[in-house]
Amino acid sequence: QVQLVEFGGGLVQAGGSLRLSCAASGSIFSMNYMGWYRQAPGKQRELVARISSGGSTLYVDSVKGRFSISRDNAKSTVYLQMNNLKAEDTAVYYCYHAQKGEYYWGQGTQVTVSS
Repeated sequence: QVQLVEFGGGLVQAGGSLRLSCAASGSIFSMNYMGWYRQAPGKQRELVARISSGGSTLYVDSVKGRFSISRDNAKSTVYLQMNNLKAEDTAVYYCYHAQKGEYYWGQGTQVTVSS
């Protein structure tokens, strides 16, 4: 089992920045992915960004150039730096950890961008 605890989120004006972090604990396998999904009201959950244990990254097109994902393997922690936030980034952001075909989820944190 893997447990995830998220930090960050909140209310910010359009054009502002926020940083999310997510710490994993438990039975962590060395090869894994960590990342973030988000879900806005009335919309499906979508992948925002992910990073492998080796450092390979992937972003949804809508956040490329604005968001940056990174991780500290020693701390089993993933970060999402969100810059130039837009109203359409408003959503609940969920951290996830994937290993050996299983997904584990954080509790979710609200990000609200006011225009």
